[in-house]
Amino acid sequence: MRVQLHGGPLDGEHVDVDPADPDPWIAIIADGCSEPGGRSVYAPDREGAWRWERDLPWDAM
Repeated sequence: MRVQLHGGPLDGEHVDVDPADPDPWIAIIADGCSEPGGRSVYAPDREGAWRWERDLPWDAM
C-alpha cells in the first residue's frame, strides 16, 4: 500500500508500507533529520494519515 507522509523532513513524500504489519510504523533515512545520519519515524494517526513522530539517531535501530 502506498501512503503519503505528513510533517517532518519527508512531508509530502510517498512510500510503500505493509498494511499487514502488526507494528505499523516506518523509520526512513532522511537528509532533513535532526539526527545526522539518522532516521525519521512515521506512523499512522487515528484517521489513518501517516504522521511524523520523531527522529532517531543512526545507531538507535
